[in-house]
Amino acid sequence: MTIYGTDIDWLLYAAAVGVLGGVGLLGSIALRAVFRKRQDVLMALAIFGAYIAVTAVFFVGYGELRPILQWSLWSHRYKSELLAQATPASGQQLKHVEWERSGWGPVGPTIVYLVFDPTDSLSVAARSHRAGRFSGIPCEVPRVQRLESHWYAVTFYTEESWGERNRLDCTGAGA
Repeated sequence: MTIYGTDIDWLLYAAAVGVLGGVGLLGSIALRAVFRKRQDVLMALAIFGAYIAVTAVFFVGYGELRPILQWSLWSHRYKSELLAQATPASGQQLKHVEWERSGWGPVGPTIVYLVFDPTDSLSVAARSHRAGRFSGIPCEVPRVQRLESHWYAVTFYTEESWGERNRLDCTGAGA
């Protein structure tokens, strides 16, 4: 089950930034033509500069900001869907749902899972920013990001997925 997204929204974001940047530039030129006062032109250019600065921050921090914004906007939906799941039969794995999938072509997908950890044992992994094998997750993962207490975004390596016997054997059978 997938809750959100593909890689295409990144491309749409980049296209929107380009289009809006062009519109902003044309708008500032139009303002200069309309307003002959120096103060008005400076204000228009300052607003355009602020737009460019904010866009640059979002563009550079896309990988960090996106999950946070996504979580803050739709966490109630994600929580209810995930908590409605039955507890995993093994009892050792955490409740999870596929949250995001990216990648295409000859390279398989990179999957991010939304994970509910009732004991908050993943908090250490999230603070360390290191790859590893963590309790409740069936195989080694490159990244664990804390969204809020008990809730994490766990990124699996490309072509690995929860419950599959791929290169890392993420079935949990050996855990």
